[in-house]
Amino acid sequence: MLLHIHPTNPNAREVAQVACTLQQDGVIICPTDTVYAFMCALNSKKAYETLLRIKGVKSKDANFSFVFPNLSYLADYAKVDNPTFKVLKQNLPGAFTFILKASGKVPDKLQNRRKSIGVRIPNSRIVVALLEQLGCPLLTTSTKSPDEVLEYITDPAELDERYGKLVDIVIDGGAGGNVPSTIIDCTVQPYELVREGAGVLI
Repeated sequence: MLLHIHPTNPNAREVAQVACTLQQDGVIICPTDTVYAFMCALNSKKAYETLLRIKGVKSKDANFSFVFPNLSYLADYAKVDNPTFKVLKQNLPGAFTFILKASGKVPDKLQNRRKSIGVRIPNSRIVVALLEQLGCPLLTTSTKSPDEVLEYITDPAELDERYGKLVDIVIDGGAGGNVPSTIIDCTVQPYELVREGAGVLI
């Protein structure tokens, strides 16, 4: 199902419809401040398993990111020292994925081999509105397959044609970007630039 949602002024009823789908173990494709991405509710085991099948990966190789509406969620899911928190506060919301040490509350299946998680707080009205309605974080991963040479798909209609039968909703928020988030590993000192993307550190 292709559902148009205005990118800067999301309609509350449409957002509620998507949030309801997520609460019922749904998987969606949603625009972010970078590329279009798969998303599901963090607390849905069924949706998580669906996402694994769509991406064709095993849990230990998934490396999905956690999406929060703001930094207040960090304490529940990640261990962050004061200097790192300052960096996050200066650069989020924004086009970054920060790798942080996972807290004890994060299930093992959602941690990578290094006991860390990726955290995103996108500068996206649609994503923020969804998170506010849903009341829990989202899991996300880009729609690009690891073995694909092609650029990221930016047209939501094309995403619907390709993945519409695999997901519950494809949100049409306009043309997406084709540059992914910048990935910064904050579990090492000095921080390591894992992938250069759309975000530029302040």
